Amino acid sequence: MPTKGIAKSVEDIEGEAEKVLEEARARASEIRLKAKEKAKEILSSQLPMDETEAKCQEIIQNAKLEADKKSKDSASKAAEIGARADKKIKGLVGRIVDIITGAKTA
Repeated sequence: MPTKGIAKSVEDIEGEAEKVLEEARARASEIRLKAKEKAKEILSSQLPMDETEAKCQEIIQNAKLEADKKSKDSASKAAEIGARADKKIKGLVGRIVDIITGAKTA
């Protein structure tokens, strides 16, 4: 595979990793926004203030936990993609070296 092809593969993998992370960030923002909206809804209701505040904090905490989990999942996926890219690059570099040195390839 030519150097341009390797670079393109790496760029594609990096792009995929960035897309996964961006989706996680967007989802986390969406979850936080929904939590804030729910908190406003609860605060505007006729519930006692202590109960409302507790429910608000619970919703916000749950949203943060979910957002963190999704962010960690996305980071993990990005790391897996990077590891696969490294493995592919090492294999390609080995093949290129074999071609240059005249070693037999399968």
